Amino acid sequence: MGILEKIAAEMARTQKNKATEYHLGLLKAKIAKYRTQLLESSKTKSEKGEGFDVMKSGDARVALIGFPSVGKSTLLSKLTKTESAVASYEFTTLTCIPGKIEYNGASIQLLDLPGIIEGAAQGKGRGKQVIAVARTADLVLMMLDATKSHQQRALLEAELEAVGIRLNRKRPNVYFKVKKGGGLSFNATCKLTHFNEKMVYHILHDYKIFNAEVLIREDITVDEFIDVVLGNRKYITCIYCYNKIDQITIEEVDRLAREPYTVVVSCEADLNLDYLLEQIWKHLNLVRVYTKKRGEYPDFDGGLIIRNGATIEHVCHAVHRSLVDNFRFALVWGTSTKHNPQRVGLTHIVNQEDVVQVVKKK
Repeated sequence: MGILEKIAAEMARTQKNKATEYHLGLLKAKIAKYRTQLLESSKTKSEKGEGFDVMKSGDARVALIGFPSVGKSTLLSKLTKTESAVASYEFTTLTCIPGKIEYNGASIQLLDLPGIIEGAAQGKGRGKQVIAVARTADLVLMMLDATKSHQQRALLEAELEAVGIRLNRKRPNVYFKVKKGGGLSFNATCKLTHFNEKMVYHILHDYKIFNAEVLIREDITVDEFIDVVLGNRKYITCIYCYNKIDQITIEEVDRLAREPYTVVVSCEADLNLDYLLEQIWKHLNLVRVYTKKRGEYPDFDGGLIIRNGATIEHVCHAVHRSLVDNFRFALVWGTSTKHNPQRVGLTHIVNQEDVVQVVKKK
C-alpha cells in the first residue's frame, strides 16, 4: 500500500468531530503535499505530446472536455467551421483539434480535446495532456451526456480537482508571502471556524516554510489554505453542457436546466446552441467597445474585445502600447457615462458597446 493510500485509510478510520478536526487537517495537508510531488516527478518534456501544443489565438480560449462519445466533436463542427472526426465508437478524437467561434465581433478559440477516462490525473489514456491544455483555458466547457447518470460530472470534477483545477470557485481572500527571516506572522480579520493558528503553523512547517506572513480575510477551509500555500491552483469558470436532451423527458430537461452554470442542448437536433453561445460569451466576461477618431464616425465594423471591468488604460493598450504615454483624456459615449460625451481619465471603467475617442497630448 502506497503512502497516499495509507493516509487516506487513516482519514477514513478517523471519526469527524471537533476533537479530530486538527488531526484530519494535518492529514489533508500531507495528502496534498505527496500528490503534488507525485505529479511533478512524473512530468517529462514530452508531456504535451503530438497534437497538443496548439498555439493560443483569438480573444479567449475555451477547452471542451468530457468523457468519450458525448458529442464534443459534433459540437465543434456545429459552432465552428472546423470538421472534427465524428463516429459512433469511442476515442474518435485522438489529438487536440482547434476551432474558431466568431461571436459579437470576438474570435474565440474552441479546443476539442480527446475524451477523458477515469484515472486521467494519474496519466491514464491521454489524461495528463488533456488536463494540461485545460489549465491554459479561460473557460472550461464540460460536455455531459444527459441520458447518463449524474456521476459522470462528479468523476470529471474529481479528475480536474486532483491536478489543481478549481471550477467555479474564487481564489481564497488570503495574503500569503514567504520571507527570508522573521519567523511566522499570522493574523485573521474574521472568525475562523475550520482551523486555527496552530494548524497553520504545522501545515507551513510540513512544507518546510518557517518564515512567512499570513493574513486571512475570510473563513476558509483547510483545503483552501493549502491551495494558497501551494500557489499553483488554477481557478476557471466552467459551463456544464448536457447534450442529447432530445432523448430524455421534458421534466428531466427542466431539472438539468435549472442547475447553476448549466446549459442543455442537442447537437444532432440543433437545439439551444444559440443560448450556449450567449452563455460562453457571458462567462468569458468579455465586452466590445468601439473607437473613433476626431471628426469621424465610430468604427462599428471593428471594435476592441476586452475583459469586463477594463479601464480606458486597457483600451489604450489594446490600440497601441505607446498610447498611454501620450494620453491627455478620453471622450466616452455609452452606458458607462452620465453625459454623452463625457471627458474621462485612464481609470474610467468602460461598458459593453461604449464608444471611445482618445485625445493625445499636443
